[in-house]
Amino acid sequence: MLSNYFKIAFRNLVRNKVYSFINIGGLAVGMAVAMLIGLWIHDELTYNTYHQTYDKIGLAMQHQTENGTVFTGQAMPFPIGAELKNKYGNNFKYIAMASWEGEHILSIGDKKLSTPGIYFDVDAPKMLSLTMLKGTNEGLKNPNSILLSESTAKAFFADADPINQTLKIDNKLSVKVTGVYEDLPFNTNFKDLKFIAPWDLYVSSEDWIKRARDNNQWDNNSFQLYAQIADNVDFETVNKRILRSKFNNLPKEERRFDARIFLQPMADWHLKSNWKDGVNTGGLIEYVWLFGIVGIFVLLLACINFMNLSTARSEKRAKEVGVRKAIGSARSQLIIQFLSESLLVVAFAFVFSIILVEITLPFFNEVADKKMTILWTNPLFWLLSLGFSLLTGLIAGSYPALYLSSFQPVKVLKGTFKVGRFSSLPRKVLVVFQFTVSVALIIGTIIIYKQVQFSKNRPIGYNRDGLMMIMMKTPEFYGKFDLLRNELKNTGAIVELSESSSPITDVWSNSGGFSWEGKDPNLDTDFAHIFVTHEFGKTVGWQFKEGRDFSRDFSTDSSGLVINEAAVKFMGIKNPVGKTVTSGTGKDAQNFTIIGVIKDMLMQSPYKPVKQSFYFLSSHNVNWINLKLNPNKSTSESISKIEATFKKYIPSAPFDYKFADDEFARKFKTEERIGTLALFFAALAIFISCLGLFGLASFVAEQRTKEIGIRKVLGATILNLWSLLSKDFLVLVIISLLTATPLAYYFMHDWLQKYEYRTDISWWIFVLASLGALTVTLLTVSFQAIKAALANPVKSLRTE
Repeated sequence: MLSNYFKIAFRNLVRNKVYSFINIGGLAVGMAVAMLIGLWIHDELTYNTYHQTYDKIGLAMQHQTENGTVFTGQAMPFPIGAELKNKYGNNFKYIAMASWEGEHILSIGDKKLSTPGIYFDVDAPKMLSLTMLKGTNEGLKNPNSILLSESTAKAFFADADPINQTLKIDNKLSVKVTGVYEDLPFNTNFKDLKFIAPWDLYVSSEDWIKRARDNNQWDNNSFQLYAQIADNVDFETVNKRILRSKFNNLPKEERRFDARIFLQPMADWHLKSNWKDGVNTGGLIEYVWLFGIVGIFVLLLACINFMNLSTARSEKRAKEVGVRKAIGSARSQLIIQFLSESLLVVAFAFVFSIILVEITLPFFNEVADKKMTILWTNPLFWLLSLGFSLLTGLIAGSYPALYLSSFQPVKVLKGTFKVGRFSSLPRKVLVVFQFTVSVALIIGTIIIYKQVQFSKNRPIGYNRDGLMMIMMKTPEFYGKFDLLRNELKNTGAIVELSESSSPITDVWSNSGGFSWEGKDPNLDTDFAHIFVTHEFGKTVGWQFKEGRDFSRDFSTDSSGLVINEAAVKFMGIKNPVGKTVTSGTGKDAQNFTIIGVIKDMLMQSPYKPVKQSFYFLSSHNVNWINLKLNPNKSTSESISKIEATFKKYIPSAPFDYKFADDEFARKFKTEERIGTLALFFAALAIFISCLGLFGLASFVAEQRTKEIGIRKVLGATILNLWSLLSKDFLVLVIISLLTATPLAYYFMHDWLQKYEYRTDISWWIFVLASLGALTVTLLTVSFQAIKAALANPVKSLRTE
């Protein structure tokens, strides 16, 4: 009996090819979208689960209160590691101090590789549960050792054994390879970690770190701390115990910042990374929920198509139901028959959805910045997919099955069966729901795009065009400024060259302890602190509001200071040029004279106000070389000349450079990625909705064939008939627009509030989305309407 049901179902599908294509195609697209979103959510929720004890690993963070606002960050003072070990050691299994992960140069002989790495305490490999392919996870006990990732080891040694081979880090530290670990997966915070060197080596190699250690500097937040808590405690308990571990060691004047130490669990690093006024405000977890809801809605749209088309065709199958009931079919048998048709459609759709996912996954990975694959060998994936398909089939087929099986055979076979005035009401409600979701997604996508463009186009206070940055990674970079500048200018490749302590698109150092005449004694000072050389202003093209730039003509500029507009506002001073700013107190005090005020240079987040900044003149604390390319030369020609010059004077380092405009563009990658994904899903939602609308328009045109024929005979024009068949659908879409507009406004207004620098929600966004939806509706419906209007009335009015 069951096989007979499926045979009849298959014949019905073959007989109604257009209807079958719309149903199977719509469901396949909906299921493919749901599957892609499911894979994305799985990847996000399993972030960092590669590390076996990820639920016990934490990153040390601290809240600090400054001028009434709580700031949260992960920068730690040097003594915090020893403090936690000595006083709270029984709460931890491992405590590991660490540097910031950054680009370093590894070299062996003439082979050089610029690669990201970190200096870590000896227990880090065990804490991160690295899979060691060679050597052991105890390899960092030797202070002159290094652990390499599998790909880095292969890049240097190919198939040879790397153990005990000697490398150099940044051409100054000789280290011996003591282990090779498996490359970390893409969905972990340490995915880019290509080598790990000992923390003790880092400390011994830098004088400023030795000072931080020897002087017990609790006010120098320049390091990181990772920890694995003991098995018998939880994060809440540990955080209560270590809360004042820094505060209690600070001098009284520093305690006003109310430093509070805590560990953020590894499970929250990726998805809950946003903090505001000391409270975790989420992060990517919001998008996990958002796209989860979008996936459910898109699948619902596909199911709605199936319900709409099945119920719309009920009159065509009314006689079939009547005959079946008349010869003894029970209602339960009819329900099973229609459910089997639904399940057959879903089965075909599921197969096609797998094919669609396999085809689109490379594109989706590129857009989402992922490396996902279909989880072919995961039983849970198949259990969820098949269960999901079964549920979809039952949900999608339930209403048609119950509705069709309820027809009374006497009325059907006598020809007195009427579907009723309100039989189409459920279909209309579902069409409104479809387009409400689709239009809301379109509006959201436009607003995300507008926010990104608004931030991209804000004034940045300098000229990014042709601005190149090179990090000074080895000692050979230092002391060659004049050589490089003169030779490169002579080649014509550059207009200017300068050095700075931070990249142009970031700030690496902040400091306080400044005073000036008229300063509010209760004001806590915290300024972005950037060292630059004389030519920095000419290189970046910063713009002066008052005063002048640093100049080699004034020897006093060594104690000069250039500040930005935000600093003037923060300090509350008028006519700042010529005023004195003092750093430190007592015998360590140093006076600086403000020589100029520049327009705010946007160096950090494009979504936040520019921070108050001080620019000091120094050639000793710099880490970056900045070059302004000659606009009259081709970029490729200039780069080749620059590369040749750098290889001539700094042969020990590979030629690695970044463009300021590229680095600035990276700041928008999360929002752009979300916007692209939202556009992708909105387009598919519209496609599915239009597919259903096309099917309904086809049915309505077919249902009213004779009416159209009579109207044509009586003189109705094609325009009259098109209007007749289209207006009902337009009314439904207009209702959708009126519903989607306030919903989209509410949610997107709430989304924009997380940005301090944000766009407004303009009226034209809703007009554009509405016009787009109406245009698509008209195009979709008009094809069938005009086709029906052009049909020969002789054929439509003839009797069987």
